[in-house]
Amino acid sequence: MATTLPKVDVVVVGLGWTGGIIAAECAKAGLKVLGLERGEARNTEDYLKVHDEYRYAVRYELMQNLSKETITIRNNRKMPALPMRQLSSFLLGEGLGGSGTHWNGHSWRFLPYDFQIKTMTDEKYGPNKLSKDYLLQDWGVTYDELEPYFYKYEQTLGISGEDTNPFWGKRSQPFPTPPMKKTPILKKFESATQKLGYNPFMLPSANLSEPYTNPDGAAINSCQYCGFCERFGCEYGAKSSPEITVIPTAEKTKNFEMRFRSNVVEVIKNGNKVSGVKYLDTLSGEEFIQEAEVVVLSSYVMNNAKLLMVSNIGEQYNPDTGRGTLGKNYCYQILPGATGYFDEQMNTFMGAGALGMTIDDFNGDNFDHSDLNFIHGGSISITQTGSRPIETNPIPRDTPTWGAEFKKNSIHNFTRTLGIGTQGASMPHKENFLSLDSTYKDAYGLPLLQMTYNFTEQDRALHKYITEVTQNIMKEMGAKTVEGKNPITDYDIVGYQTTHNTGGTIMGASPDNSVVNTYLQHWDAENLFVVGAGNFPHNGGYNPTGTVGALAYKSAEGIIKYSKSGGSLV
Repeated sequence: MATTLPKVDVVVVGLGWTGGIIAAECAKAGLKVLGLERGEARNTEDYLKVHDEYRYAVRYELMQNLSKETITIRNNRKMPALPMRQLSSFLLGEGLGGSGTHWNGHSWRFLPYDFQIKTMTDEKYGPNKLSKDYLLQDWGVTYDELEPYFYKYEQTLGISGEDTNPFWGKRSQPFPTPPMKKTPILKKFESATQKLGYNPFMLPSANLSEPYTNPDGAAINSCQYCGFCERFGCEYGAKSSPEITVIPTAEKTKNFEMRFRSNVVEVIKNGNKVSGVKYLDTLSGEEFIQEAEVVVLSSYVMNNAKLLMVSNIGEQYNPDTGRGTLGKNYCYQILPGATGYFDEQMNTFMGAGALGMTIDDFNGDNFDHSDLNFIHGGSISITQTGSRPIETNPIPRDTPTWGAEFKKNSIHNFTRTLGIGTQGASMPHKENFLSLDSTYKDAYGLPLLQMTYNFTEQDRALHKYITEVTQNIMKEMGAKTVEGKNPITDYDIVGYQTTHNTGGTIMGASPDNSVVNTYLQHWDAENLFVVGAGNFPHNGGYNPTGTVGALAYKSAEGIIKYSKSGGSLV
């Protein structure tokens, strides 16, 4: 029998970036906010021994425990879906800060083209540029409408950058802090891309270039360039993360409470509203019902979609009929690139997660696609993230993967190898979607989420074209040997790719083609808000975090407005 707890104004499910932003803004507005997090509490003191590559980067101490809950994966509907038993292709965060603790810190605004991709593509290339199997749609909001929220997010994190990219949407304010150090490796990329006629600029970074205090009074330190960002928390407090920014801001108001080891298993719906959530104490197994005026799902893409599905809120997408929106438009990211082997040694072991230089000349619709069999593109970057010893073994393709020759080449190339990577856009396809698995259940008796996903012809064409661009850049940089990424065939979860999963709870201007409106308010339950990268109708050519942050601030504004007057916000 579940114990019913006193009602709060807002209950937030998941305490990463989105949950932290919602909690801070609502608590500052005087609302009583409760944050439920299924993982553990943690802070920068927990990372005093953070430079342990085996513990954090290999054994994934900060990530979700897949023995309790995972997802099942298949490439198409004819295949059996099998559980992901080990973290590999993407890394699901858990605990205070979520994936915002172990991220690299790349912080982007999606391009104006992304938000109106259907309209702009049709206007320029006609409605048949892609087949009808691609479920392209506008987001219901424009870049200009989101711009104030982008800047609010950047102010909160103190993002370091420079406004020299000619392809970005217009900014109302400069970056809060200057760009990071331009190292010799980055200068090599800068010189090569300029010679090729491109427009390099420093990557916007949440690893701060200088000490910064944000408008809420949270202090963020200056990056030490230690090379331990991705898969690690920052013991210096120099990588902006929820537990050093928005969470302390929420706590300072005295209107915010957190409960850990609290796994939400159901959103309780009554008519056109929800009344609260049911959650389990993961240690005792005791059940609770937490009543709330507003429920906010702010956990990761997968869990937000799953909670709506197991709670029977919204209509599940059906690829046969095209009806339904829940689970629709799941997208990932395409990763073209090239590796270069050099004669000279370089400092590859120091760095930071978002220390990099980028060109956007092949992102969005910044180049002509008239004679190409794909749309969009990706940001092309060289990043100096720090080459750690266990997982860094750069060897040419013809080298054996074990033995004396492997060891010799790995040691020789450790400081002589550079990589150019691309965050390539992913377009929605009718056969790529999320649903509930009919066979496998989690430790709490709920069906696992099932992912049906494969690369498409659009993906393969984009990958091939952009890989050739990156190879040309690497040759211009002076590499003696250049290897482009192998062509992609079927999606495989083996090997890390990105934790940039999107879609499934998409936003839009109409309930006919979206799960939530432009304030991320659910069309079928006016006091339920679903916030995260699941709201993206497609995935762009950048890391999604900055755009997620902007949407979270817009949603927080909507929640505060709803708390005063109720009803639909659009």
